[in-house]
Amino acid sequence: MTLSEENYLKVIYHLSADLQVISTNAIADKMQTKASSATDMIKKLSEKGLVAYKKYQGVTLSETGVHAARMIVRKHRLWEVFLVDKLAFAWDEVHEIAEQLEHIQSEELINKLDDFLGNPIVDPHGDAIPDRTGKMTLTKQRVLADLPEGDGGHLVGVKDSSAAFLQYLDKQQLTLGSRIQVLEKEAFDESMVLDVNGRQKSVSQKIARQLLLD
Repeated sequence: MTLSEENYLKVIYHLSADLQVISTNAIADKMQTKASSATDMIKKLSEKGLVAYKKYQGVTLSETGVHAARMIVRKHRLWEVFLVDKLAFAWDEVHEIAEQLEHIQSEELINKLDDFLGNPIVDPHGDAIPDRTGKMTLTKQRVLADLPEGDGGHLVGVKDSSAAFLQYLDKQQLTLGSRIQVLEKEAFDESMVLDVNGRQKSVSQKIARQLLLD
């Protein structure tokens, strides 16, 4: 696959987490391009057996397409682990670099990188890393905003991995592994008062919707 084809396939894969059939417009929006350009690329992916496409109905990934997409995701997330754990990058700095590194084609290199890192199952943002067969170890995750008062757990992931959001979490000292307990939920705006590692913090409902606990 070309770099562009890989980027499209990964976008379709991520969209498929929430949608069974993905529209051309949804893909075009994510790729920041015209619907006609997205359609042309989808046809190329269909010819390679990576997606099933029906005009006016949308796109679904084939079994081959799912595996190929997971291999791209695998590379991306392993490189993020390497950048954070071995090169001391912050978790908000690694996405763009990993976007470049994910297109390296050497399967042997990626497998050796995986072994070198100790075969991690999650990346620095808590997202599952596919193994060399494409299998992912999925852990139970709960959205903080849905928890009742008195409930809690450890922060194991974030739904928004944008640099701006991760920098906000750093300022609030909300990092992966933080122990969080819901002390109070405000009925008016659904904001929350939390105990985070023994310190009290308040977060908005918007923020709480982005935090995943075990």
